Amino acid sequence: MYSQYWDDCKLQISAALADAFGVDCSSLFNDLQCNVTMNPIEPRFLKEHRFDVFYLNSEKGAIGESIHEIVHFMWFYVWNQLFGDDYDEYERPSLKWILSEMVVESVMKDKRLSSINPYFPRKNGGCIYPCFFDMKVDDVLILDTLDSMYQSQSIENFMRSSFAYCKEHETEIREYMIKNGAI
Repeated sequence: MYSQYWDDCKLQISAALADAFGVDCSSLFNDLQCNVTMNPIEPRFLKEHRFDVFYLNSEKGAIGESIHEIVHFMWFYVWNQLFGDDYDEYERPSLKWILSEMVVESVMKDKRLSSINPYFPRKNGGCIYPCFFDMKVDDVLILDTLDSMYQSQSIENFMRSSFAYCKEHETEIREYMIKNGAI
């Protein structure tokens, strides 16, 4: 059931992610494994090229969750090519991890992705941590700021500028996330 739905959506997802990240991803993660498990947390393991989805998801829900996780794999692949840092720096609760969780929504706005993700848009549950929905910096929603940056820059420039922005406001971001139980 899940495999057939993935096969139906694979080219659409690959094309959208190739456009978003400026990388031909058709053969990039052919070893990527999605495990259907009893773990509702749905972790991802960057080094091992695998992630989990919860077994109670429908095939459409599994695709939505999978796209979220694959965005992380693409994000950190391009990030690593750009900055050459250690993959251990991409895990919770690092600022690089926080940023990667926030930017999923901007990437997911591509109609080729949002149209097959039942959790998008926010009114359907959202495809990111809910604590980000209302997070503000300088009285502006942080997701609006990041989305504006994403829409107006190359992915490499967006990575640089969005991370600089998050570093500048790291204290407020972390305080908000702690207050809302996200870290």
